Amino acid sequence: MYFFKDTSNQSENDKVYPSDAILFMEEFKILLGDGTSKEKLVNYEKKDFFYVSNEDNTDWVVYKTPNSGVTSRTSSNTRTELGQKKHWTAKTGGKLTGTLKVMHVSTSGDVRVAASYSAVVGQIHSDTGHENEPLKIFYKKFPGHKKGSVFWNYEINTAGSNSKRWDYSTAVWGHDFSVVGASPTSHPEEPENGIELGEAFSYEINVHEGIMYLTFTSEGHEPVEFSKSLLKSDFASAADIPQQIVSLFVPIGRDGVERENAYAGEMQQFPI
Repeated sequence: MYFFKDTSNQSENDKVYPSDAILFMEEFKILLGDGTSKEKLVNYEKKDFFYVSNEDNTDWVVYKTPNSGVTSRTSSNTRTELGQKKHWTAKTGGKLTGTLKVMHVSTSGDVRVAASYSAVVGQIHSDTGHENEPLKIFYKKFPGHKKGSVFWNYEINTAGSNSKRWDYSTAVWGHDFSVVGASPTSHPEEPENGIELGEAFSYEINVHEGIMYLTFTSEGHEPVEFSKSLLKSDFASAADIPQQIVSLFVPIGRDGVERENAYAGEMQQFPI
């Protein structure tokens, strides 16, 4: 995955670090796919995992991780990931913008499993309570397809046992999380309005006074906007569980409801 900075006025002999492209790097720490971590990231790079690549006078910060890389305490998914040091609440708010392009996703997996062939490219992560995620932005492309999908998931802040949690998915371009293959050898149809590997897109996450505002843009695609309260749940009763969840999660026993005040009062941070 790439994030970028325009460097048309930069000397080709200058050494460029990720902190030269992401100018607020002192606000983040990093966990790398080889299991190492680093707190101070100014003038830091890690070969094969976190470094700068220049394309057409643009410096892109490259994140790489192997399928079999090291995972974190709260997830079984491998990652190279920046983690915001500062924490905030939905009421006080926070803002993150990014421009990126996904260059590779896994080509192994089960087409019937919703998380296969995907990468998370932006998040809000709670660091208290169940430590769930009110936002996960995904890019996903099935093998054999030219175009992939961008979608975002909202994970409920479960009332009661967190083993009942689930994610509700909303498409940006292409399919949402719930579109999977009917058998191990059958893929869904390729999305007509999808995003190709190597095609740049941008997002803005703006949490203001408890409302999460999302904006997605990409050249050649219609901009898309969403809003979602993080202080009042849309899923506080069994009657509120969407059909998407009934089809995807209820059969595996994940049929919880969300606490009425959602993520109110919990400490949040941006991983990218």
